[in-house]
Amino acid sequence: MTTDYRSRERRKRAAWIAFLIVPPMAMMLTFVVWPLLVALSSAFYRWEGMAQGEFVGLQNFRDVLLGDHFAALTWRAFRHNLFVFFALFVVQNTAGFLLAWFIYREPFGFRFHRIAIFMPVILSTVLVGFLWKLFLDPNFGLINQLLEMIGLGALRQPWLGQETTALPALVMANAWHWVGFPALVYLAGMQRIPREILEAAKLDGCSSWQMLTRVVWPLVAPSTTITLTLLFIGAFNWFELPYIMAGLDGSPYGSTDVLGLYFYRTAFGNQSGGLQDFGHGNALAVLMFMFIAVVATLITQYLRRREIAL
Repeated sequence: MTTDYRSRERRKRAAWIAFLIVPPMAMMLTFVVWPLLVALSSAFYRWEGMAQGEFVGLQNFRDVLLGDHFAALTWRAFRHNLFVFFALFVVQNTAGFLLAWFIYREPFGFRFHRIAIFMPVILSTVLVGFLWKLFLDPNFGLINQLLEMIGLGALRQPWLGQETTALPALVMANAWHWVGFPALVYLAGMQRIPREILEAAKLDGCSSWQMLTRVVWPLVAPSTTITLTLLFIGAFNWFELPYIMAGLDGSPYGSTDVLGLYFYRTAFGNQSGGLQDFGHGNALAVLMFMFIAVVATLITQYLRRREIAL
């Protein structure tokens, strides 16, 4: 009797575990692993529009990285993604950290400030893109009007119409959109710091700046690991905002062209990119995936060791 009861319990437990594991595994295999395998296999063939041609081995990868037609565009887009990553790290993450520290100290109306800072994160990227296109309009945009009001009218620019300002303008729009996320992550990290440590630092005569840089910053290292890793992945998967604000060609003159846009043009075609070319497009997508996966893993491991060292 006892043996039958235990056997039924084991079967129930095994069925419950299977119920928890099998559906997510099926979803992962169907929507992540299978598309990756299809993209990888397609990259080894020549494509004529939608028709798969002969097997060409690594030729598509060589063309994308070293070929006369593709390489210059690939490396230009890669440099733009690098710029986006470092610019967002400086602007978005630094602003997020400082805003988190501001809210953590609970100034007057800090609950309102917390909601206001996080509010842009919940807006759709499409809405943010069109909103910032209006802000940056050279004739009636808010940015130029504000510069005029504070006596800096000489700095008025056609922000999205110049090669030198278009990509930084997109970075600023992205930072405004997402600054609430690192702020929330850093705030959560600061709230885990024991109050006794901060009180002891005050008694030792730490200034606010010393408190921030020598006590708070090292103790929120796990938050830095999260925000930096996600920022890297997001910067090299950047597509929606440049597409909405600057178009598929990365105008003006390719100054806002990033790997996401270049991959889309290559794989699915457009007026400037020509016909669909799934072979080179998939080769580019596979290289992007491998680069992001490897570097994100290395960044995470390095930052994890840094957390232990601190």
